[in-house]
Amino acid sequence: MTATLIWILVVLVAVGLYLSWTAGRLDRLHARIDAARAALDAQLLRRASVAQELATSGVLDPAASIVLYEAAHAARQAEEEQREVAESELSQALRAVFAEPQQVDALREAPGGEEAAHELAEAVRRVPMARRFHNDAVGAARRLREHRKVRWFRLAGHAPFPLAFEMD
Repeated sequence: MTATLIWILVVLVAVGLYLSWTAGRLDRLHARIDAARAALDAQLLRRASVAQELATSGVLDPAASIVLYEAAHAARQAEEEQREVAESELSQALRAVFAEPQQVDALREAPGGEEAAHELAEAVRRVPMARRFHNDAVGAARRLREHRKVRWFRLAGHAPFPLAFEMD
């Protein structure tokens, strides 16, 4: 009888340790999501700031400046629910403005234009990487949260279900 109780106790302790380890892993994934989201927000803000600065520099033609400024301003001021749409519109505006080789050439020929073009290219290049890191962390947390043991024992606590950031 005593041996049976000891085995039951060992199994319960092992299950408890496993559940504790899983809850800790889930907590670390949520922390990783928060850090990745902060990095993504910083890169999106940097891209919008550079685009807005470029639009007000006077290097671009007036129509392109207005389109770029309005899209960048909307992206910076967007509420959380509208953020993905506003960032997608900024991406489309950047593609529309710089799809013409004359715009790129005019930008690079302007004083400080080469540096501005490089800064914009870096900002645009970093956004997809930050978005990928964020969405990878979200995917890992979602996969773990879908396990029965996480749902049954409510290991996620009151943390909101992680959402991916989808944009153009």
